Amino acid sequence: MEWLTGPFEVTFVQRALWGGMLVSAICALAGTWVVLRGMAFLGDAMSHGLLPGVALAALFGGNLLVGALLSAAVMTAGVTALGRTPRLSQDTGIGLLFVGMLSLGVIIVSRSQSFAVDLTGFLFGDVLAVREQDLVLLGVALLLALVVSVLGHRAFLALAFDPRKAQTLGLRPRLAHAVLLGLLALAIVASFHIVGTLLVLGLLIAPPAAALPWARSVRGLMTLAALLGITATFGGLLLSWHLSTAAGATISGLAVSLFFLSHLASRLRHHRRARLAGAHAAATH
Repeated sequence: MEWLTGPFEVTFVQRALWGGMLVSAICALAGTWVVLRGMAFLGDAMSHGLLPGVALAALFGGNLLVGALLSAAVMTAGVTALGRTPRLSQDTGIGLLFVGMLSLGVIIVSRSQSFAVDLTGFLFGDVLAVREQDLVLLGVALLLALVVSVLGHRAFLALAFDPRKAQTLGLRPRLAHAVLLGLLALAIVASFHIVGTLLVLGLLIAPPAAALPWARSVRGLMTLAALLGITATFGGLLLSWHLSTAAGATISGLAVSLFFLSHLASRLRHHRRARLAGAHAAATH
């Protein structure tokens, strides 16, 4: 069993595991609504839209998380404002913000002497460099995400399945949408320095999408998504240790693999039930 437990006896791998577990829980809370509402493109745009703030923080020696939060706030406000423009589709507005923020970020980073290193770290992260203070910040982010998820659950649920009913019930769907964008931004900001913005969608979307065929409720979907994300984190760290691969990319790739395995198993289960139902119908006749 040394091959299974050995890597996790190393301190920095232990911190990476804890960091990945916390990120998985945060991403499960936000990612569930991303999957249910079909907001994957928005998640991708917001993750890359962090670059200007992160680039400015790196350029002037500031805190990267503060820079990421500022960019996330700009993206959230921009998406909310453009979503109220009657002649502009939401996807068009998101796409314009995506390209604009990403271009601005690359321009800022290009002024730095360490362009390639900074951009690589932003895109791919470094899960093995997680520090104890990072774990504290992730713990606070998880607590905040839980509070938002509990308080906004009813409004988010109505918004996901029937926005007009949400308006009828007085749940203020526009405010709920803005808060949901804030929850998504929180998940992305908390995760980007662990697995990078290019790979954060792996933990944000793949675990909830993998859990979708098996969950019977939204809360069950969140719980199963968190467990699948934790499984991907543990397995990804283990594989990256033995295969000498990039840890963040391995975690994200394993999360996506679990999605395909889940849907394959679900399809096989459906076919099996269909055959059994056909056999039972034939027997009763």
